[in-house]
Amino acid sequence: MARELHRTIGFSIVAGWALLLLMGVLLALSKRPAGRLYWGLLTLLQIVLGVQAVAGLVVLAAGGRPPLLHYVYGAVVPALLLVEAHLFTARLKELPNHLLFTIAAAVNLPLTARALQTGLGP
Repeated sequence: MARELHRTIGFSIVAGWALLLLMGVLLALSKRPAGRLYWGLLTLLQIVLGVQAVAGLVVLAAGGRPPLLHYVYGAVVPALLLVEAHLFTARLKELPNHLLFTIAAAVNLPLTARALQTGLGP
C-alpha cells in the first residue's frame, strides 16, 4: 500500500514541477506577477513533498532499498533548492517573486523524474 502510494505521489510531483515550470515561463514571457494559482501550486507541491517523504520512510521501514541517488534526487536536492529559493526571494527584491521558484522547478523536474526512475527500478 505505502509503496503504491509513494509511486503515485512520485508521478504527481513530477507533473507538478512541470506545471509550475510552464506557469513560471508563461508569467515571465508575459511579464506578469505570479498570482494565487502559481503560489497555490507551489504550496501544494511543498506539502506533497513532505507527504512523499513520510511515505518513503514507511517504504524504507518496510524493507524498500532504492539506490542512494533516489534520496538525493527525490528529497535532498529539491528540499535544498526550495529553502534557497525562499531565502533568496526574500532578499532579492528587484527580481520577480516567482523567478527563483521557477528556476527551482526547472531543476527539480528532471531530478524528481530521475528519482522516480531509480525508485521504480529496471
